[in-house]
Amino acid sequence: MADRLRSRTTATLAGDLVAPHMRLALFLLLAPALLWLLGLIVLPHVDLAVLSLRTRVAPRTYELGFGNYRTFIDEPLYWHTFVRTAVMSIFATVCTLLIAFPAAWYIAKIARGRAKSLLFVMCLIPFWVSETVRTLGWMILLRESGVLPRLLVELGITAKPVELLYHDTTILVGLVYTSMLFMVVPLVSALESLDDSLIEAAYDLGGNGLSILRQIVIPHAAPGIAAGSIIVFMLTLGNYLTPTLLGGKNSLWFTEQIYTQFITRFNWEQGAAFGFLLLVLSTAIVWLGLVVTGQKFGDVMRRS
Repeated sequence: MADRLRSRTTATLAGDLVAPHMRLALFLLLAPALLWLLGLIVLPHVDLAVLSLRTRVAPRTYELGFGNYRTFIDEPLYWHTFVRTAVMSIFATVCTLLIAFPAAWYIAKIARGRAKSLLFVMCLIPFWVSETVRTLGWMILLRESGVLPRLLVELGITAKPVELLYHDTTILVGLVYTSMLFMVVPLVSALESLDDSLIEAAYDLGGNGLSILRQIVIPHAAPGIAAGSIIVFMLTLGNYLTPTLLGGKNSLWFTEQIYTQFITRFNWEQGAAFGFLLLVLSTAIVWLGLVVTGQKFGDVMRRS
């Protein structure tokens, strides 16, 4: 009996000594990530929110209030640009999903061996160069003296070269192209886990391709669809380079308004308000999308 009590006491003391060391080790392991989150995400956004509430009333004199947000509400151009950016970002996300889903299905379920690896490499190749180079490539291809307008003339489709740049369609093409990979990867990951026997059983029970897609494939791939859509929407909404280069001065993209306030007008307070509004917009649309589709954020992030 005494030996048992002695052994239990020893085990309790050992546990009490080990527990602080384990907590310290866990804290040291998490410290870099916590510092990264605090220094690069939390503090900049807090500073952005505080800066957006400052209104300049005189040189080096500020007062707190919502004047910058009232400027956004009172100016129709800012409202129009804000709504236009949101709508086009959603439309670009939908287009990316419609194009990427068949490609992901082919990679996950049809391609085998080297063909699957080759298709993945083909998706990765455009990202081996910077976004600037990729966008300039589209400009060379679509400008009035570029490859595609000359080809249309040689084929007799147009009488003279047509300027294909600086249109909404051109902006959408560039946005879809630059974000395609971020939709394909989550979809492939989701579709690869789908058991082929479920599809075979559905065909044996009289199902057709459309009903199987609607009742089996899409529900199973829903976390991957949500993850890819969130990533693509975030990248598209915050994109500056592609809309500006492909859309020109009339692109009316909200990130261009933010750039103008910060860099051109040196109005950091108004630019911070615009940036915070863009953050609120992206958060609201992502939350609404998750609610409508019935997805949980944790499940979606595990697919991304």
